[in-house]
Amino acid sequence: MIKKLAAAALACVAFTSVNATADQLDTVIQRGTLNCGVVLDFPPMGYFDADNQPAGFDVDYCNDLAEVLGVDVNILNLTWGDRIPSLISGKTDVVIGSTSDTMERAKTVGFTYPYFVFKFQVIAPKEENISSFDDLKNVKVGAALGTTYETEYLAYAEKKGWGTDNYTAFKSENDAYLGLYQGKVDAVISTNTNIATKLQSEEFKDFSAGPFVPNYDDVVGLIAKRSETAWINYLNLFLVRQIRDGNMNAAYNKHFGSDAPADLIQSLRDNK
Repeated sequence: MIKKLAAAALACVAFTSVNATADQLDTVIQRGTLNCGVVLDFPPMGYFDADNQPAGFDVDYCNDLAEVLGVDVNILNLTWGDRIPSLISGKTDVVIGSTSDTMERAKTVGFTYPYFVFKFQVIAPKEENISSFDDLKNVKVGAALGTTYETEYLAYAEKKGWGTDNYTAFKSENDAYLGLYQGKVDAVISTNTNIATKLQSEEFKDFSAGPFVPNYDDVVGLIAKRSETAWINYLNLFLVRQIRDGNMNAAYNKHFGSDAPADLIQSLRDNK
């Protein structure tokens, strides 16, 4: 009887030990599903298509990652503010959500190599005639809450002594553009890619792309739990292979209508 109890105890310890050493990569493969977070109000990176299905550059990356893992994919719609909490709570395995690789965020989550580089830009009605970033001093400005472009604008405004009375933080990217369209703000700060998409729509035909945030390139990576080193290593290799195998260029062509610029590819390689 004692021998049986001892054997059972050893088996339990062995089982616990195996599970204790399993990492996120093992967990995803064993589960058979990748929970991939994307911001779906940020075209062309993430959006809902005409059939109300998730689509976009980031969604394609989720699908490509699931394919190489040999698992199904579950696309989870996140707001900007949801990205990091979704990882900490275990809701997502990875977030492919245009997350700027700031040192502050890296205290909480793990970053991969970069997978895209944006410019931050102003969009405003043509009649505003905003030609330089300093022209924002005397207009009402908005941006999506929790974004790096919000942080960069507020830092610039503080440096210039403008204060924040003219600034409005919106809950989401869609809310920011709706506020701009409705005249709640005179200008919105977003990414060059999203602005280019909006300017193709009928709603924003009387708007124009304005100046860029001075001296700033927004380098973004995938994010995962900070402790999951093996998982992040796998994601890094995935990103390298996306470029090497042509998948990155295919996704860029699909969503931006041209091959990925050579300087973008070089920047991704240089920023590793």
